[in-house]
Amino acid sequence: MAQYSAERRESVVRKLLSQPDRPIRELSQETGVSTWTLYDWRRQARNQGETAVGSTKHSGKWSAAQKLSVIAETSAMNEAELAEYCRSKGLYVEQLKTWRAEALKAMGGGMVSAQEHRAALDIGKKRIRELERELHRKEKALAETAALLTLRKNV
Repeated sequence: MAQYSAERRESVVRKLLSQPDRPIRELSQETGVSTWTLYDWRRQARNQGETAVGSTKHSGKWSAAQKLSVIAETSAMNEAELAEYCRSKGLYVEQLKTWRAEALKAMGGGMVSAQEHRAALDIGKKRIRELERELHRKEKALAETAALLTLRKNV
């Protein structure tokens, strides 16, 4: 088992995390470090919380929890700090602003007033009554048809 210096490991991990779309096999060939070692280093870096980039298979597919975490971390930052943070995480400031707007929309847009809720319930109840009436009518027609068929057989 090969031993790598801390500096070499750090530089390879930094390269690995800064280019999440790059195949690990390619980086392995370039650096001479086995693919399994690179996977292990990447997992350890994620567990230490070094960076959020590359934590999913594709950096554009961040989970909602990761997005919310980034939004919370950056909420008190000014523009310069925000730009530096985004560079370190491999994000664009516009992406972050979009995530923030989506989160606010989801939190505020999901609320329904009691009056709207009651109206929706009334509409649903009315539709259920209509369907039950139609079902009852069809059951009657089916019973009548079955009775007629039974009478025909008897005659």
